[in-house]
Amino acid sequence: MQGAKAELPRSNESSTSIRAPVYICGMDLPESPIYDISDTARWVAVYRARESERPDAVFRDPFAQRLAGERGQQIAGSMPFAEKNSWPFVARTWLIDRLISEQVRGGIDAVVNLAAGLDARPYRMDLPPSLQWVEVDLPEILAHKEEVLRKEKPVCALERVRLDLSDVQARRGLFLQLGRRANRVLVVTEGLLVYLTAEEAAALGNDLAAQPVFQHWILDVASPALLKMLAKKMAAPLDQAGIPLKFAPETGPEFFIRCGWEPKQIHSVMHAAAKIKRLPLFLRLIAMISPARFQPNRPWSGVCLMGRRVLERRPPTQADQAPTN
Repeated sequence: MQGAKAELPRSNESSTSIRAPVYICGMDLPESPIYDISDTARWVAVYRARESERPDAVFRDPFAQRLAGERGQQIAGSMPFAEKNSWPFVARTWLIDRLISEQVRGGIDAVVNLAAGLDARPYRMDLPPSLQWVEVDLPEILAHKEEVLRKEKPVCALERVRLDLSDVQARRGLFLQLGRRANRVLVVTEGLLVYLTAEEAAALGNDLAAQPVFQHWILDVASPALLKMLAKKMAAPLDQAGIPLKFAPETGPEFFIRCGWEPKQIHSVMHAAAKIKRLPLFLRLIAMISPARFQPNRPWSGVCLMGRRVLERRPPTQADQAPTN
């Protein structure tokens, strides 16, 4: 909803804090390997690093291993379900890379990456030097990235903005400022929306749509069935860290039509993983018989290119022209 306060996930502990054990129904649960939202960036960077080491890698991120660090490896090693099923992270990265390249060829002059985490696309992708790339995230994770990449040179004009996206007025001010500096902006929110409530996601969508030059938006979305499955398999560490998985709309990407955005392209992550040969055999068989479209009642995730919704214009009717009293 426009004007609603969006309490987006924020870093709530330092990596050196001492954490008390968690007790639920008399059970002593193992300590969560994830301390805060920034740890999820370290975790996911591990899978980009592993893909980059393959001889048949579908993308190369030579910075991912350093960015993930020992902490990222520790987190990944403690998440057995994700360790066995890292293909969604690889396929998602591959899909978003392709969509960004497509939009760059189409003439965008700026990319705004919200909750950018440890993404290194401004360093590793083939981008024009004139392209403006703005990374927005919490101070701690951006400071870590800057330290690791201090000797590296981005291929385009890179700017980092330290901002808590849950500060609605601050983010609106940033969007307004960015909207005045560019003509055609692509927004990217990779791995962000799933941590929001529906109200928070809608508020963010409305704030983005308020800027006319924000022409396209790349997002990823999960189905309710997938969220339910993940809740059983790997949600406990995230819940303990105070960053539960939340957003999985029944309508999929069409949820954002109300916010002024409509899906232009919808790509199934599973089908993309099959295309790049990263699916296990049994899932390849399932992908062959399953439709790629959004399915709320099946485990489904997708990467979507959203475009500004164009309202249909109709000629005025006699009722429209009738005088009012």
